[in-house]
Amino acid sequence: MHPRFTVLLGLAAILAVGFSDAGVLGASQEGVAAGRPVAAADTLRYAVLMQGNPAGSELVWRETDDSYSMRYEYNDRGRGPDFRVEVRLDDADLPVEWSVTGVDYLKNEVREDFHNDGSRARWRNQGEDGEATVRDPSLYLPMNSTPYSDALVTRALLMAADGRLPLFPEGRAAIEVADSLVLESGDDRVAVTLYAIGGTGFSPSFVWLDSEGEFFGRSSGWMGVVREGWEEVLPRLHASQQRYEDEWLGRLADELSLRPGGPVAIRNARLFDPRTLSVSSGMTVLVDGNRIAAVGPDDEVRLPEGTEQMDALDRTLLPGLFDMHVHIDKLDGLLQLAAGVTTVRDLANDIDGLLDTRRAFDEGRAIGPRVIMAGFMDGPGPFAGPTKVLVDTEAEIRDWIDRYAELGYEQIKMYSSIEPELVPTIVEAAHAHGMRVSGHIPAFMTASQAVRDGFDEIQHINMLFLNFLGDTLDTRTPLRFTAVAQHAVELDLDADSVQSFIRALRERDVVVDPTVGIFDAMFTARPGSVSPQFAAVADRLPPMVRRGYLDGGLPVPEGMDGRYRESAGRMLDLVFELYRQGIRIVPGTDAMAGFALHRELELYARAGIPAPEVLRIATLGAAEVAARDDVLGSIEPGKLADLILVDGDPSVSIADIRKVDFVMKDGVLYDPAALYAALGVLPHPEGR
Repeated sequence: MHPRFTVLLGLAAILAVGFSDAGVLGASQEGVAAGRPVAAADTLRYAVLMQGNPAGSELVWRETDDSYSMRYEYNDRGRGPDFRVEVRLDDADLPVEWSVTGVDYLKNEVREDFHNDGSRARWRNQGEDGEATVRDPSLYLPMNSTPYSDALVTRALLMAADGRLPLFPEGRAAIEVADSLVLESGDDRVAVTLYAIGGTGFSPSFVWLDSEGEFFGRSSGWMGVVREGWEEVLPRLHASQQRYEDEWLGRLADELSLRPGGPVAIRNARLFDPRTLSVSSGMTVLVDGNRIAAVGPDDEVRLPEGTEQMDALDRTLLPGLFDMHVHIDKLDGLLQLAAGVTTVRDLANDIDGLLDTRRAFDEGRAIGPRVIMAGFMDGPGPFAGPTKVLVDTEAEIRDWIDRYAELGYEQIKMYSSIEPELVPTIVEAAHAHGMRVSGHIPAFMTASQAVRDGFDEIQHINMLFLNFLGDTLDTRTPLRFTAVAQHAVELDLDADSVQSFIRALRERDVVVDPTVGIFDAMFTARPGSVSPQFAAVADRLPPMVRRGYLDGGLPVPEGMDGRYRESAGRMLDLVFELYRQGIRIVPGTDAMAGFALHRELELYARAGIPAPEVLRIATLGAAEVAARDDVLGSIEPGKLADLILVDGDPSVSIADIRKVDFVMKDGVLYDPAALYAALGVLPHPEGR
């Protein structure tokens, strides 16, 4: 049995600083025996599930009294890790040796080693080659981790005198007890305890141990790992974790949301107008409740008595930004608003989780943007997307689209395993409800065929390149990435086939959601350097988050490095060609909340789109596609009060969009620096 820990400081204080030195836990050692729970020759078996569907496993067994071996693998649409792990512990249950071999999620080769001899620690992985003097007991978190590895980290923290340990190469982790449950499965019962670990990311991570201190499971909603035979309890585990996180997010919402008691006037602003692409100085915007009441020059807008006034100090005032391709959870809301993103479109999520997240944001129980919902569906098979909505008959399609429509969804997104012959049925059923249709181009179908069948929008720029590689590629697999990385540079954008396809997009007003940032990172990130997607903000991120962006992108075959980089450049060329020919583009990321949108917009500017047009795409243009331009997308009287104040002029230099100093969503005020601080993120160094 492992020690029980009691909280020395309030939970809010602990979490607000990411379990740093300002918030730690004390240990009561009375009556506790450490013990190591896996008996010799035993093999522990864990099931990996995605959206409730079997996806893989982890096996754990004892090699010696102080060492373990693990095998961890899962399949996520042809991606997924396959690790063999060896770990040795010292007498305090502290891992002092790690060895990880195999392949990572994108199938890059993994060879990771860590050794701590008590005086010097050394580690090497695909992104790091480091060493440090050991002054105190410290933890190494493998870059290529497994669920059981996280349980070993949990036990080491439980054995630490104050419930916290320094991390290699930097940072500090701390632990607290979050909940306990008694679970039943048939005639079996097990008591489990939930531990929350801070300091390893933006928010606490969770691990469940049983009463003997053995790993039982963990859940992220999309994906869960649990002791084999106990798969049915995963929803209970996730619900408990969600309660803990909801309480934390609720406290942050209370502390960090400023609800004015009357009208608010923002004066002396440089106002960006996405209709005219112009910036006007010396402007006042009056907000009353959650609506914009007046807009005009400072000396012309009359302020009601008692109006609270705010001097914009000649900073640029813009409409709130849109991210039109997210898979949001409640934690993302803080990152989105801090970055100035006040509206998002969710393109695939668990129904119950998404509805609850949207309600929490709307009701102020959590800080987050407005959420536009798209319903997700795929076909069954070995490469099916992570969803319970798997359809292969017309009746199933119509039933699910009816349900999505009843729940307030506005769009249907299809995925790669949908049978091409079912696409017209999806389009017809969705359009009958007034819903848009978009998605991946199903395997063994081309984008040209999807456009003819009625797609309103295409997700991901790689799908356009695949249009010219034929319909024989199995794009349910990672071929949809690697084939484009290897061949995109060969595409002649002036070719008749390309120009004919672009004309078809324009004639049918098919929107493109490029998410070019994720492909730029996949094609150009290399191990040992921070991914270009987040290089501009890496120094602001929590240490363990930053470290995760050192592992590179797609595996690059020998001799193909230059070609992969050139293909990334050709993707930008196509984005500009789409813009030049009048194809509507929406800014989507499919990546880290907030920061990824800034990078996406920078890439549009790098492609050649003028900065004012990029801002229009991210505001009024997105609002028009989302059918929200009557209330959002520009700063005009009568519209909803979603505003951001930027220290700089992103209409001149799009990089200034990173310097968001103030956010208003639905008339509620937020300080981005405070939102970031709650997640362990530093403010922009040039912010006020």
